[in-house]
Formats: sequence, structure tokens, C-alpha cells
Amino acid sequence: MSEVRTYTGADIQVLEGLDPVRKRPGMYVGGTGKAGLHHLLWEIVDNAVDEATNGYASQIEVTLHEDGQSVTVSDNGRGIPVDTHPSKNISALELIMTTLHAGGKFDQTNYIASGGLHGVGASVVNALSEELTVTVRRDGAVWEQRYARGVPLSTVRKVRENGRGTGTSIHFRPDPDIFESVAFDAEAIGQSLEIKTYLNAALCIVFRNGITGARREYRHEGGISEFLTERVKGLAERSVHEEQFLVRQQGMTDGARVEVALQWTEAPREHVRSFVNGIPTEEGGTHEQGFRDAVRSAVRAYMETHDMLPKNLDISADDIREGLVAILNLFMIEPQFQGQTKEKLNNPSARSVVAGAMRLELERFLNAHPTTGEAIAARVIQSAKARRASRTAARDVRRKTSISHRLNLPGKLADCSSTDPARSELFIVEGDSAGGSAKQGRDRAFQAVLPLRGKVLNAEQHAASKVRENKELSNVVKALGCGMGDEIDLARLRYHKVILLMDADSDGHHIATLLLTFFYRYMRPLITEGFAYIAQPPLYRLDAGKDTWWALDEADKDRILRKIERAAKGRRNVMVQRFKGLGEMMPATLRETTLDPEKRMLLQVCIDDEERLGTERTISDLMGKDASARFRFIMDHAADADALDV
Repeated sequence: MSEVRTYTGADIQVLEGLDPVRKRPGMYVGGTGKAGLHHLLWEIVDNAVDEATNGYASQIEVTLHEDGQSVTVSDNGRGIPVDTHPSKNISALELIMTTLHAGGKFDQTNYIASGGLHGVGASVVNALSEELTVTVRRDGAVWEQRYARGVPLSTVRKVRENGRGTGTSIHFRPDPDIFESVAFDAEAIGQSLEIKTYLNAALCIVFRNGITGARREYRHEGGISEFLTERVKGLAERSVHEEQFLVRQQGMTDGARVEVALQWTEAPREHVRSFVNGIPTEEGGTHEQGFRDAVRSAVRAYMETHDMLPKNLDISADDIREGLVAILNLFMIEPQFQGQTKEKLNNPSARSVVAGAMRLELERFLNAHPTTGEAIAARVIQSAKARRASRTAARDVRRKTSISHRLNLPGKLADCSSTDPARSELFIVEGDSAGGSAKQGRDRAFQAVLPLRGKVLNAEQHAASKVRENKELSNVVKALGCGMGDEIDLARLRYHKVILLMDADSDGHHIATLLLTFFYRYMRPLITEGFAYIAQPPLYRLDAGKDTWWALDEADKDRILRKIERAAKGRRNVMVQRFKGLGEMMPATLRETTLDPEKRMLLQVCIDDEERLGTERTISDLMGKDASARFRFIMDHAADADALDV
């Protein structure tokens, strides 16, 4: 019988200052991977953009230094105050940089619209940086303060008299003990900075890439209209109408400002990019709901007025929005974001604000441009007819196959009891040993397991007939139930989460790559519709006393070891166990780390519109028959060979 551990008041920890940020960085920046690392930069950049949005700055300069692991962001705004705070008795600069929920954006007199209302951005960046230096130009002088992991190394000091102009410069280097990698992505930074200049037409952003020596200046006086033009070009789909719809409504309810640009194309689905106070809201929110309300109401009203609605044809909101490409930019005084990463807007009032700004204007636009209105109406009707035909075909397929729902399944498939695809998950694993652990550790109610034998066929190097004959790939297709190639029909897909569960080593990565290549070439809708995932099993287990950590790879293990040693001041013994494969894991361990939806990490496989050409080139080069492209790749990355897990 295991010992029962007492739980008393002495077990309650109180994390003070910036300790909560370092203890749980994911709560503040969304994770310790690439997205979390770059979130640090956007917190600082967005503070500078707020100065520009509110009319206090006109230029921002971002410098990625030669090491690729440190950044400086400078603006010509007012400069962070350096005088002593009246109640805290420390410099306002130090207060902002070392205290959560301290900032000048809670008071609407300083910032009418701001993306950083939580007041934690600068202090979070400081807490998660190995080193950070703030330089402020204001009050006729230059001031400076340096920090290490959120702790001031000095007081705020005047470093120069007669400083010209005003502004703030922040140099920071992310902490390698926190992040899986501290290497910034220069291309992604450049793209995001350019978007910010589309959203702020009067703003100029200079990006200096110290790695390559390149300098780019972003300025887009055409604003979101110019942004929309570039988005439509990037989709490589024909526009249904030439003239854009553009609306700018200033000084609306609660001081909100709405900007919308949209255009219908022949694209098979809608593409809406939304922003609030310059912050990209990747998960949408109430402002996108208002946008969709307005589009649906305006287009339907136009079609009804002009008697364009066909009889016996139901037109849905999805039909109306199919092919729509739009930019929605909302500025408001008090946005309520979901989480510190600000990916979703929650303000209930935003829905009516956006809908009110758009609906009548869009209807007037359609009536004033009859040729455009008729083209959009024809696009909507075409979409509705196609959707009706698809529903009819899917209904016929279900009618024919409902009796044989579980027939002709591969023998090694351990199926789940659920017949609801939206709830069901399929884990594709390598080998019978790993399959045995997964079968014992899964939840049989909704989790199915399909073991594969060895490395599957490289679908990029073989003809379609050879791919169809391959037993392992054929078993995958049979288990999914939706067919492949031109015959694929996602209405018959038996699992809405198809999860590749491979060993966390080079062989496992190779098998996952082979399966992804097959999905990309023969079952691409699995990826485009968001049904494909990659599991993240640990490669190491680390035990120190009663504490246990799981490390995904070598770099993650080293980061955790540094963190443990620093916390224990180098006096703590750590036991490190490396898993040779999933089959070596106890079923309970596999369930805890990789299978349990409440605890696991999954990577969703997706291809951004901007990355379609790059993805095609990568698959063709690295997986195709031509070995010369792979040779060039190997030679270009030979310096990284030591990092391979062989």
C-alpha cells in the first residue's frame, strides 16, 4: 500500500513578483516552442505600435542581431516614464518592467486604442529573458536600466545628457532555460512586421536582419485595401469582381473604429484575417461573428430585393461566404481577449459594432455596383448548388454503406466503440510492440489503434498503382474509410483525429514523414480540413526527488536539467531515463504522457495559404526521385549533423 502524503498549509506556494511567469510561461506566452518565443517579440513590438496607433510615434525599428537569438526594438514615441511612481517609490520604468499588471493602458487618457491592455507584456518578456536592457529618450536625456531574468541589475540611471528626440529601445535575449530553442525566424518576423504596416497606414517599420545584413523598410499607405490585394494574389484564385468593398467607420459606439476590405474569389472556402488594435486574432471572436452577420444579411437582402433567389434552393451562410477574402481590422478602447496570447476577442458589443458598421454599407455597395452584385449572387448560387449536390452524393453513399460500416477493416485495427467520427480518434503506431502498449493505454470508448509494420512506402517515388497495392498504406485507407485520391470523400471518414504516434527518434520521425507524404499526395483533404495530427511522446524521463519531468528531445532534456540545477543551485541528483521506443513504455506512462486528451500535446498538421508553394517544393525535393536536391539540403545542413539522433 502506497504511503499517503499529507497536504497542509505548508504545501501552499506563494509566487511573488515575476516568479509565476517563469514557473508557468505557457500561461503568459502560449508555450515554450517557436510561437511562445516569437510572442515575446510581438509583446514589445505591439507596445511600440500602440504609440503609433495613438498618434505618438511614426517609425519603429526592429533589429535581429547576428547571433539570431537577440532582438532590439526601438520607436520614436514618447518614451516610458522614468520618474518615481508616487505610491511605489520606484521608477515608473522599473515598475512596468518588473510588475505584472502595471502599465499606462488602463487609463484611457493615455491610449485610446491598445493591443496591450493586460499590462503584463513588458514584464513577461523581462521575466523570460536571460538579459534585457531598456533605453529611454525623454525629458532631454537618455536613461537606461538592465535586467537579468526579470531582476534589475541596477537602478534607472541617466547615461547621457542632451538626448535628442524621444522614444524607447528594448534589447532582449530570451532565456534558453525556458524555451526549446531561442533562434528567431527572420522570415516570419518580416512577414508579421509588414502586416502591421498594412494595418497602420501612416506607420513605417524598418527591419534589419543582422544574420544576412539585409535591411527592409515596410510602409503601406494603401492600408488594408493594399493588404487585401496581396492576399488575393497569394491565393492564386480568380476574382469574381474587380472592385473591392472598403468601409472605414470612425468614432462609433464606445469610440470603436472599424475597417473592412473584402472581395469574392473562386477559392473553395473563405479566407478572413481579423485583427483587434493591430493584434492578429487567429481564433476569431465576436468581431468576426459581427462580420459574418453583416455579410449574410447584406447579400441575402440584395438577392431578395432583386429577385435573385432560385426556388427550391436553400442558400446558407456558408454558401454566401464561400470564396470570400477579407481583412477585418477593429480598434476599440477596452478589448477583452481570451488569454494573454490574445488570439480571440470576447467583447459581446464587438459583434453589433462590426455588423452595424458593415451591413448597410455593403448593401449600398452592391446596389450601386449592379455588375459586381450580380457576379457575387451568381457565385453564391453556384456554391449552394454544388453543396446540395455534395450532400445528395454523401447521403447516397451513407445509405449504401451504413450496413457494412465495420466490414472490410484491417485485421490489426483495434477499433473504438464510438461510431461518432467527431469524437473518434485513430492512433497510427509503428510496430506491434508499440501497438500493444497503445492498445492497453488507450480509452477504448473513442480511441482506436492501428499498428504498422516497418517503414511504409515512399508515396512520392512510386506510381499510384504501386501505392494502392502497398499493404500498410492500404490498411490505413481501409481504417479511415474515406477512400483516397480522386475518390476521397470526407463524409465517410471514421475518425476526425488521425494521429501519427511514432517513436521520438530519427526512425520515428522518418516514418511520420513518409505517412505525411502519403497524406499530402493521396489524402490531402485530411490535412486541409484539420484532421491530421502528430503525437508528441517523450524521449526522456527525468526524476529529481519526488518531481518528474518529461522531455521531448535532447534539447528539451538539457533545458530541463539546467532549470533543475539552477533551482537547486547545482546540488540536486537527477535520474535520466531514455526510452528506446514506445513499446518500452508502460501503458500507464504512455497514457499519461501521450494518449490522455487532458495531458497530452498534439501538433495539428496544417498548410498556410502562403506556404502552399513552399510545401510542394519541399515534398518534391526531399521525398522525390531526384537525389540532387537532397544532396544540396544535406550539404547546407551538414553543420547540424551532431544534433541527429542516430
